[in-house]
Amino acid sequence: MTTQANPTTRVALVTGASRGIGATVATRLAADGYAVAVNYAGNEAAAHATVAAIEAAGGRAIAVRADVADAEAVKRMFATIEDTLGRVDVLVNNAGVLPYVTIAETSDDVFARTMAINVTGTFNTMREAATRMNEGGRIVNFSTSVLHMAPPTYGVYAATKGAVEALTRVFAKELRGRAITCNAVAPGPVATELFLNGKSDALVEQIAKSAPLERLGQPDDIAGVVAFLAGPDGGWVNGQVLRANGGMA
Repeated sequence: MTTQANPTTRVALVTGASRGIGATVATRLAADGYAVAVNYAGNEAAAHATVAAIEAAGGRAIAVRADVADAEAVKRMFATIEDTLGRVDVLVNNAGVLPYVTIAETSDDVFARTMAINVTGTFNTMREAATRMNEGGRIVNFSTSVLHMAPPTYGVYAATKGAVEALTRVFAKELRGRAITCNAVAPGPVATELFLNGKSDALVEQIAKSAPLERLGQPDDIAGVVAFLAGPDGGWVNGQVLRANGGMA
């Protein structure tokens, strides 16, 4: 589907939005009135399914392929969005990978790829947004509550999210004078395919009960926090990390 840019429509870019939390965030922002660019790296069918769901609900969306770890691909992605939807008003950095592996057993390839997507990918889109985002925009990065829980096998992942939180705080200050906010959301365990795969029902129940609210998060829980930060009610929140985890950490 070919669309034309409409300067009166606010535009949101959600990275890694073909499924899971990213797809739910994209759908929520579309329901809030944004034209949404659904970024994906490899799962084209899922990305187009997310676009189709948004359009079926009366929203406007396009699927844009780009590996966010590739700076040139990110530049092309922004150009495509500007040509079809308009300049970006909201950037949600959701794309990420989570290898469950001890530090000692982490291969060079796993370490490099996790850093490339989680850190370099977030950096690439933030750097591009610095010159291409509309005044008064919103940037929402994804961290994790695991960063402070520090369980085994999360070492490299937690390290990448520590870097994301540092980038978030610094970038919020560097954007002074443009009315652009930059915040991060740090979910606790969320009931997505990525989290549930490979875990027994007993383990999932144990993790869910460890939060004071005694349940896993749902993608809609996280999408609501992102929507708050992206919308007018979140305009006075800047340089912060919101830990959406049911009180777990």
